Amino acid sequence: MFSGALSLPRHAFSPRETARAGDLWRACQEVAVMASSAAGWPPSRYRDEGNAFVVRSMTVVHHRETVYGEALVGRSWVSRFRREMLSTRQVRIDGEDGAPVVVATQEWAHVSAALVPSRAPASLTGAFPAEPGDGAEAGLPSPAEPSGGASWQIALPIWQLWADPLGHVNHPVYVDFCDEALSRSLRARGELPARLVPVAEEVHFRGGVEPGEVVTVQTAPRGWTALGDAVFAHRILVGERLAATATTVRRLAGETGRSSLFAP
Repeated sequence: MFSGALSLPRHAFSPRETARAGDLWRACQEVAVMASSAAGWPPSRYRDEGNAFVVRSMTVVHHRETVYGEALVGRSWVSRFRREMLSTRQVRIDGEDGAPVVVATQEWAHVSAALVPSRAPASLTGAFPAEPGDGAEAGLPSPAEPSGGASWQIALPIWQLWADPLGHVNHPVYVDFCDEALSRSLRARGELPARLVPVAEEVHFRGGVEPGEVVTVQTAPRGWTALGDAVFAHRILVGERLAATATTVRRLAGETGRSSLFAP
């Protein structure tokens, strides 16, 4: 199991001085890269050997919010490696007291330099033996009280500067897409978007999004959890092509009981 000190950059924080969900996903990615590098597989080695991992799905649960300057600890380990192709990685971001801030489960697929699914070499699989860790995977809460509120959609052009080392939009940006849709809805209602508090989210990736394309984010409320947090379903499309599906669980800062994020 890898463990290392972690700090979040200033630009990860909203006007409410708390970290955004997408930037916490970026922190999870950083912890995964740190763990891979510590095992002898830094990004340069993947590039030199002509292979990579891409995210198939990711589930994140936020135990609490974090502020700039807080000392954090990142932990990560591989809990499953199947058919030399599919890897499940657990990521934890904890406070100095050891209590969790973020718990994440990532599903990765091994691909060639051409992004074609392929079997990983023994040198790679041997570097990441499956470990039980804390035995817990991130799980998404389900709506306990369904609702069929009004849905909406937004369109977002993809900047050329958003290309990651594999030439497409990095996976945390999909969470930004979803939260931008919710933030615009809040702004239209006269609410401050910075009040949005991440509780949990899950994204299933179907295909890449590249610079120059335009994504459509379709958002529909699905109800409230047993704790009153609002649940939303999202579809991210490029034209008619489905790039990802996502579920976000959110509330507003200062709320108690059932969230007012959408009207039933």
